[in-house]
Amino acid sequence: MKLNIVLVEPEIPQNTGNIARTCAALGAKLHLVYPLGFSISEKQVKRAGLDYWDKLEIEEHISFSEFLNKYKPEESNMFFVTTKGKHVYSEPNYKNYDEIFLLFGKETKGLPEDILQKYINKTIRIPMREGLRSLNLSNSVAIVAYDIERQCNFDNLQEISNYFDR
Repeated sequence: MKLNIVLVEPEIPQNTGNIARTCAALGAKLHLVYPLGFSISEKQVKRAGLDYWDKLEIEEHISFSEFLNKYKPEESNMFFVTTKGKHVYSEPNYKNYDEIFLLFGKETKGLPEDILQKYINKTIRIPMREGLRSLNLSNSVAIVAYDIERQCNFDNLQEISNYFDR
């Protein structure tokens, strides 16, 4: 299964760096949708991603509409992650898909409301206590992405540490 993490107009460089590191660990492709709230070469982005940048596949998109035209939601296994999601992130059976796209919106506003309405049945959320706004973006990516990998039995990931075998 090929996992794609899509950040639509991310604003905080440290979040994007942390997400890049998660993508590298999972072998997931990172999609960055412009405009970004920072330069991809900023020190904070690089520091948060540590030395994983060369182990990461990144695709950049000039706009959200360009991304949606290239990877059509009607034809792709696309899930829109939002606090307003209709389904809990653990509900879909991800094992049924060869490729999955997880879309996350900008930290201050999330994904565009019109897109969420149009694809309401493809929206997923992370349960939280009532009255709380949201989780940190990089935490949200890790929660959903690793649950998908768990459902797929961590195929292509190292499950057993060889640390003590040295």
